[in-house]
Amino acid sequence: MQIRGSTILITGASQGIGAALARAAARAGARVILLARTQAALEQLAAEISAAGGAAAVYPADLTDPAAVEAAVARILAEVGVPEIVISNAGSGRWLFAEETTPSEASAMIAMPYLAAFYLTRALLPAMLQRGHGLLLYVNSPAALVAWPGATAYTAARWALRGFTEALRADLHGTRLQVAMAIPGKVSSSYFVNNPGTEARAPGLARLLPTLTPEQAAARMLGGIERGERLIIFPRPLKLLYLAHAVAPGLVRWLTVRTGTRRPRS
Repeated sequence: MQIRGSTILITGASQGIGAALARAAARAGARVILLARTQAALEQLAAEISAAGGAAAVYPADLTDPAAVEAAVARILAEVGVPEIVISNAGSGRWLFAEETTPSEASAMIAMPYLAAFYLTRALLPAMLQRGHGLLLYVNSPAALVAWPGATAYTAARWALRGFTEALRADLHGTRLQVAMAIPGKVSSSYFVNNPGTEARAPGLARLLPTLTPEQAAARMLGGIERGERLIIFPRPLKLLYLAHAVAPGLVRWLTVRTGTRRPRS
C-alpha cells in the first residue's frame, strides 16, 4: 500500500517509534493522525511536522478507555475522514515474574497494547469496511514469538495482541482490508528508561540483535507496508531466529530460557 497520499492514523505517537513513524510518513507525503494520551507532546510533534511542510492532526485520547476511543474516532471520521492505514503502536509494561506482578500491573499490560488495539479497531472497522480498502498494522514485540523468563504478564499481553491480529485476519478474509503485524527487535527508545530493570532481563540471545533507532524501525515498517508484507520482522537476526523457531521450536525455546534471567532468590 502506498504511503504517499494516504491518511495514516498512528497510536502511541507522542514518542519513540510512534513519533518516528509520524515524521517519516509525513515526509513521504502522508497525512498523519496522531493519537496518544499526552496532548502537549502530540501538539509539539504536529507543529514540527507542519513546519517541515507536512500535515498532521492531533487527537489526544486514553486508548484503554473504550468511551474515549469511540469519541476520538467519531471526531476523526467527521473532521479528517476514514484513514487508509491504521498503525496500532501503543504499548507498555515491565518485565516481571508472575509473583512480582501486581493485579493492577497485569490489567494495565493487557489494556495496553491489546485492549487499546481492540477498541480502536472495533470503532474504525465499520467505516473502513464501508470504504472498502485499507490496512491495519499492529506493532508487537519479540515476546509474541517466543517467551523468556521474567516477563510473564508482558508476554501474555503480547500473545493476546498476536492472537487478535491472527483472528482479525481471519475475520476480514474476503474483504479488501489487509491485516499486518510488525515485530521490531531492540529499539533505542525511552521504554527501558521508563521501565527500570527490564533491559537486564533480556535473554542472552538478544545480544545477537543490533539496537535500532526509532527512525530505522519506522523506515523498515513503512517500507514493509509499501511492499505489502504481512509479517514485518526485523532486523535480519531476529527474522532468522523466527525462522529457526518455525523449524526447531524446542531448541529455540530451550536457548531462550537457558540464556534468560534467573528467578530472584527470596
